Amino acid sequence: MSKTYGPVFSVQIGMTKTVVLCGYETIKDALINHADAFSDRPTIPVFAKVLRNYGVIFSNGDNWKVMRRFTLSALRDYGMGKKIIENKIIEEAECLVQKLKSYEGKSFNDFTSLNAAVANIIVSILVSHRFDYEDPTIFKLMGQVNENLRLLGSPWVQGKPESTEYYHNDNLTVLVGNLFAAGMETTSTTLRWGLLLMIKYPEIQQKLQEEIERVIGLAPPQMDHRKQMPYTDAVIHEIQRFGDIVPGNLPHATTEDVTFRGYFLPKGTLVIPLLHSILRDRMYFEKPNEFYPEHFLDSKGNFKKNEAFIPFSIGKRSCAGETLAKMELFLFFTTLLQNFTFQAIPGAKLDLSPALGSTNSPKPFEIYAISRR
Repeated sequence: MSKTYGPVFSVQIGMTKTVVLCGYETIKDALINHADAFSDRPTIPVFAKVLRNYGVIFSNGDNWKVMRRFTLSALRDYGMGKKIIENKIIEEAECLVQKLKSYEGKSFNDFTSLNAAVANIIVSILVSHRFDYEDPTIFKLMGQVNENLRLLGSPWVQGKPESTEYYHNDNLTVLVGNLFAAGMETTSTTLRWGLLLMIKYPEIQQKLQEEIERVIGLAPPQMDHRKQMPYTDAVIHEIQRFGDIVPGNLPHATTEDVTFRGYFLPKGTLVIPLLHSILRDRMYFEKPNEFYPEHFLDSKGNFKKNEAFIPFSIGKRSCAGETLAKMELFLFFTTLLQNFTFQAIPGAKLDLSPALGSTNSPKPFEIYAISRR
């Protein structure tokens, strides 16, 4: 539609007029150059009733500012970007390896253990604990996040407040739910895309494994290895770009009346910065509809940054857990490829079109994890 109507156009979604932003320059202009004006979330009735402007993802105003600062501070204090959380991920990756080895080379299509491994990282940050992959508690956490949040609407008897107006039970409980849901879903989905793409393109998998052997050998992968592994880094970036996990971004809303690129947007206008339009833009990615790690490599094979690579969004509402997600993707993915060669079922037709849902996830597929050790 952007080819017909330009980089800024409106559509009617139900009763709501929605403004869609397309292309890197337009979205950057809105979320960076006009950051304050586009920093709200729209009032979505179901979320408004359940979440009551609590937490960090769908809250607005002072509560959002306080909760975002608290989130960034808490993640930093509990080890995000530090060796302590890196070691937790390395240990969890080894647990996942042992789980896959227990399949003894038999095919599987249930990725619950992968999801649980990612969930355990968030759990370890929030409550300093990890769950066994068979523990029913982790299944409940993964499968009923939305139900747990719904229960927040029930009346609670609250004792004497012991903190400020923002640091109360309801707000922090929603915040924990936000962190758990956001931290698990997107990262585990990206890893599943990675495995599907490796069995679809075994030559890429082999080249990646050769780099792992050359740089890391048999030692556990660490973040310090990444700068020596341009091809692996490029493959992981391309998995995120091609997977396009959150194509429509989370919706924004204008905080005030604003004139943007010649269009008047009243306060409260629902705005969708379409990340898909950037990650599949031929202007920035030579083969936008193909899985092509060379998008992130220069002519000498060195890793090459691309300003249009913004799967975590940009601006004031960008993903607070971006640093953690990058660590998880590198450490989990390289550990899996170091220990296993992943193969498709002979004759299987691997469909790379996404399943319909709130995020772009791969359609169900069967896979072999063949131990390399």
